[in-house]
Amino acid sequence: MLHLKLPTEPQWVEMVERGNLEEILTDHAYCEQKAASSCISIIQSYPDFEKVVEVLTPVVIEEWQHFARVHAELKKRGLKLGMQRKDAYVNELLKWKRKGASRKESLIDKLLICALIEARSCERFKLLWQGLKDEELKSFYYDLMVSEAGHYVNFIELAREIGGRAQVDKRWQELLYYEIDVLQKIPPTHNKIH
Repeated sequence: MLHLKLPTEPQWVEMVERGNLEEILTDHAYCEQKAASSCISIIQSYPDFEKVVEVLTPVVIEEWQHFARVHAELKKRGLKLGMQRKDAYVNELLKWKRKGASRKESLIDKLLICALIEARSCERFKLLWQGLKDEELKSFYYDLMVSEAGHYVNFIELAREIGGRAQVDKRWQELLYYEIDVLQKIPPTHNKIH
């Protein structure tokens, strides 16, 4: 369903389990917050695209609820929300956006980048659900995996509706191949949840 070109190595789950849980959950919390912020930014930039407002408003709410859930998970475990880190993965993906693009092309690129981030998160949440030993965290990541899959579909379908399926699917393939280079540039320790 996700069609990612470079799957995350299964050993990534072991790296997460051996890592600092407070740092991993903090990273995850900020990923959810940034997802909500990205949707808000798109809505603010493209309010004249009614479907954008209609589709992304519920996503904003869900992503903020995810932030709250991750924060609650931190508190439940006696951990604290740490400082936000630079997101090398997202920063590299943003370089893919077309320079001098039309407003509509720019919107499509933003939607596709959001779709890819959601797809990658979904893929990694699935690995966590399948591979973690902590049963509570497994259940937690299962719920989030299902939600992120829905967001991925929302973004990609919205882009197709705005730009046409054939053109958007061609652009989507370009982004999927671009992501391979992005993932190979970033050390796994800087590439936790997505």
